[in-house]
Amino acid sequence: MGEIAARSGPELRTSRLLLRRWRPEDREPFAAMNADPVVMEHFLEALTRPQSDAMVDRIESHFSVLGYGHWAVEVLGGAPFIGFVGLELATFPAHFTPAVEVGWRLERAAWHQGYALEAARAALDYGFEVLGLEEVVSFTARVNTRSERVMSRLAMTHDPADDFDYDRLPVGHVLRPHVLYRARRATWSP
Repeated sequence: MGEIAARSGPELRTSRLLLRRWRPEDREPFAAMNADPVVMEHFLEALTRPQSDAMVDRIESHFSVLGYGHWAVEVLGGAPFIGFVGLELATFPAHFTPAVEVGWRLERAAWHQGYALEAARAALDYGFEVLGLEEVVSFTARVNTRSERVMSRLAMTHDPADDFDYDRLPVGHVLRPHVLYRARRATWSP
């Protein structure tokens, strides 16, 4: 397992949340979240502890190389870790890639409190205002209505012609059909 050194880097604050770089103590609750079958219901499988730790290592390497990634999210004055929200470079073969994606994964206790929406807005602001991105996308399995609601509430646009089959999933699998949403810098309003 890779160790996370004390790293500086972009931190984002909202009225209730801190989006920050990862700390060693985030690994255990992250692994528990990734092993939760309800949290992971729209993925092929839950993650093992080594898979979860490898994901943290990849996220941190994205910060080092790209200057952005999925921030660890904590509730100010409350929970020290509730999941991640942030930006990732999507490079798999699709009609819209390469593209920067805004995404999130929060533990169940943090659902239905507006945290994903609040943190994703901060990540989009960062992408447009600091990184100068022209567009950010978000996508999920069509059956993941919770995440699709967040995309809609972010005022991202959806054109059904953009929807796609995620070819890393088997043909006929319920998670293969995906929806795609877009946010553009020119029309973004925080």
